[in-house]
Amino acid sequence: MGDEAGADDPSAATDHEDGAENSRSRTPAGKPAARGAGGKRPADESPKPARKRAARAASRAEPPAEPEAQSPPQASAPAEPTRQGPAQTPSDGQGQAPADSHIDGDEPLLAARVHRPADLLRVLLGLLGIATVLALATWAIGTTAGIERDVDKGAAQAPSLLISFAGFASAIAVLVVPVAFAIERLMKRDGLRIADGVLAAVLAHGVSLSFSLWVARLAPDSVQDALTRNGPGGVITDPVHGYLAPVIAYATAVGMMHRPRWRFAMWTVLLLDGFAVLVAGYTTPFSIVVTVLLGWTIAYATLYTVGSPNVRPTGQQLLAGLRHVGFRPVSALRTEDTTESARHDRHDYSEPTRRYLVTLENGPPLDVTVVDRAQQAQGFFYRAWRRLALRGITTRRSLPSLRQALEQEALLAYAAISAGANAPKLIATSELGPDAVMLVYEHTGGRHLDSLPDDEITDELMRAAWRQVTALQTRRIAHRRLDGGSLLVDRAGIVYLTDLRGGEIAASDLLLRMDIAQLLTTFGLRVGAERAVAAAVAVLGPDAVANSLPLLQPIALSRNTRATLRQLARERAQRERDAVLDATRAYREARGNLPEDGDRKAVRAARQAEKQVMDEALENAKEPDLLSLIREQVLLIRPQAPIEPARVERIRPRTLVTIIAAVFAAYFLTIQVVNPEFQRVWEGANWGWVLIAAGFSAVTYFAAALSLLGFVPERVGYLRTVTAQVAGSFVKLVAPAAIGGVALNTRYLQRQGLRPGHAVASVGASQLFGLGSHITLLLTFGYLAGTEHTPSLSPSRTVIAGLLTLAVVVLIVTAIPSLRKALYERIRTLFAGVVPRMLDVVQQPKKLLSGIGGMLLMTLAFVMCLDASLRAFGYELSYPTIAVVFLAGNALGSAAPTPGGLGAVEFALVASLATFRVPQDAALGAVLLFRLMTFWLPVLPGWLAFTHLTRKGSI
Repeated sequence: MGDEAGADDPSAATDHEDGAENSRSRTPAGKPAARGAGGKRPADESPKPARKRAARAASRAEPPAEPEAQSPPQASAPAEPTRQGPAQTPSDGQGQAPADSHIDGDEPLLAARVHRPADLLRVLLGLLGIATVLALATWAIGTTAGIERDVDKGAAQAPSLLISFAGFASAIAVLVVPVAFAIERLMKRDGLRIADGVLAAVLAHGVSLSFSLWVARLAPDSVQDALTRNGPGGVITDPVHGYLAPVIAYATAVGMMHRPRWRFAMWTVLLLDGFAVLVAGYTTPFSIVVTVLLGWTIAYATLYTVGSPNVRPTGQQLLAGLRHVGFRPVSALRTEDTTESARHDRHDYSEPTRRYLVTLENGPPLDVTVVDRAQQAQGFFYRAWRRLALRGITTRRSLPSLRQALEQEALLAYAAISAGANAPKLIATSELGPDAVMLVYEHTGGRHLDSLPDDEITDELMRAAWRQVTALQTRRIAHRRLDGGSLLVDRAGIVYLTDLRGGEIAASDLLLRMDIAQLLTTFGLRVGAERAVAAAVAVLGPDAVANSLPLLQPIALSRNTRATLRQLARERAQRERDAVLDATRAYREARGNLPEDGDRKAVRAARQAEKQVMDEALENAKEPDLLSLIREQVLLIRPQAPIEPARVERIRPRTLVTIIAAVFAAYFLTIQVVNPEFQRVWEGANWGWVLIAAGFSAVTYFAAALSLLGFVPERVGYLRTVTAQVAGSFVKLVAPAAIGGVALNTRYLQRQGLRPGHAVASVGASQLFGLGSHITLLLTFGYLAGTEHTPSLSPSRTVIAGLLTLAVVVLIVTAIPSLRKALYERIRTLFAGVVPRMLDVVQQPKKLLSGIGGMLLMTLAFVMCLDASLRAFGYELSYPTIAVVFLAGNALGSAAPTPGGLGAVEFALVASLATFRVPQDAALGAVLLFRLMTFWLPVLPGWLAFTHLTRKGSI
């Protein structure tokens, strides 16, 4: 690539592990031009959201008059800069500075160690992985045993000489490779990393011993069988390798996994060692997995606790690196706006790019960009998700190496200029130690589009920007991020394209059309759809603009642009709500209060008129979104333009959630069916009562649909609502019962034509009435159950205990200010939307009867299902007692955070039945049968119903 760029020494860049001292890259001329320039710190620029950006006079570090070559500009620093001391300059080369020169740099102080949130996230992922392995070992007993048999069968066929050689070589290499890396790091004076690695190894060894002790003495038999085995000589193997886990922790903590060559060597040794001990019969597959996860987790826990060494290059190191590539710097000033408030205003939550304005002794200033590992890793999971979810969007790795990132940006910079576009000219590249690279550009003064006030964005400026994009597209170059931060306007009005590191050469038509859609949206946010489309058509032509319409959708736009569009959507929704409230208030003031003893028909007519006023106000207040306005403007020019959105999503989030939920459902359902406890259901149950329990379980879905529609004044189909309730049985498997059903019903009602506010209010009214009826029924049946064996009418112990518990909860909530405030806000929000909805329902007796009757019928069906399940095992209880058992278990299941109240419901029901002297076998069998009928068996029909409604667009 250096030959294509015209560099004299393309091979001068060294491996990024060798440091900045030996890396060197020259411009075609060998050194900068010979004209001097001063430099000053640019003004603090904070781009504001679209249509609200204030005018700013500060430019992007436009240099003032030239200072004396031997006098560094002492007045160019801000009020409170952090000054760097004199730097050691090289003793050879053209970049040597006079011995008495001082290099000033404006750079914030960097902490010696940093606690990275990414390390904490890796710790949590490691713990989750260990928990998953232990869960599989506990439940998938047949799977673990089958894997071990397959391994033993394959090991029996492996040559013994190969196994012995692999074990001998790996045992030596697994110690030699870490020691060699430690020597290499110590030679480069990076002893802090080695200290971190040794600490992580010691902690990993201690945790491994503790974990092995727990497995040997306290763990269930299934876990012991999965992690240990009878080794050669009849000795029980260790659950965790005593030396392999510390080695993994050491290698991870010292950063071996971040260096390609050492990473390859280390993983080769670890795989060879794991293969040797596994085939030789000294471990199990699950033990190896736990060992790797344990060492990996301990390493990142250590790094997060003590902090990782901060290897980000300082301004002083930057100046030293510039000297090694032939420049004579005087000062380095940070130029980008890194304040939190400014980045929040422009919806930019990524790691800020480090840009510097470097003043030279004998030449014009330079723009230097520094990229380190922290900046490069920022947004990794987002990029990985985009790569998985979108088709034809990206072909590169989600996390390339620093060398690849440097080469990518350099290639795009040269390609853009070769295509005839205005872009900052790259004149040098270099590495700044093992964890950072720098790119040196000729200085281009100006302001980004985000910093310009709206009145300075003229039609000519937009056409100039479109001409730069045209130049890129003629050479099949995609920019990939044409937002306000990627367009730089100098004082002469010339537009430059910056931030080219995310672009692609030889781009597909899809990416080129996405660039057009992105820039259309960027300009539309600032000047409106009409002017944005007119400027694009004037340069690209109507056909090219029209062909981009299928890509004019939020998923195809940049992350910051999508955030801005969401903010504008929230502002539009707020204006619509304000308009409806103002219209309603004005109507009520003009109408006056309704008479309390007025005619019912007159009151109903007045309310219908008020509702019509609200609908008309909402219709008049509706504003089209920006993307719709852009489509309308393009269709005025090209009526036959394609407007159907292109399918750029390979997989949608909802589809991914559905697949994951289906896999978990199938797995857990299979585990429950083959569980020995469930076998008791099939062997000892009375099949007549089993069928009756299944019938009552089916009735609950019809009753749930009847209850929901009772709180919806609008007309909604009953059978489709029943299908939605069946789909809820699938949603409950992946979400808590109190959340999944509410979300599904709200979504369903919105899809049936209800406004979001009315849909939420209807579901809220249903939940509120259900809570009230649940408490009432629990107290009523609790009283009846407690007085069955008591001739007096004194309150039962159940009622007294319930009232005392409720009183304690009320006292706790009212005593804690945060809980009291949260409860007040929740009640206020609830009454703001739900109570008016309930008043509408009360005016329709049929609807009210449907809601109340459906809720009571659903509760009765569940009670009868539990009663039939208990009778299937030859035991009976009174109906009030069965009702108390069900209502208590259902309340606990709704409050539990587990999907469908899994675990909590079973425990509550079994404990409640045992309280009423039901034998343990009968209680356990009845509860398992009840949960089978109401939770597990409906999963498959629920999945079919969920898929059907999703395909029909009903949810």
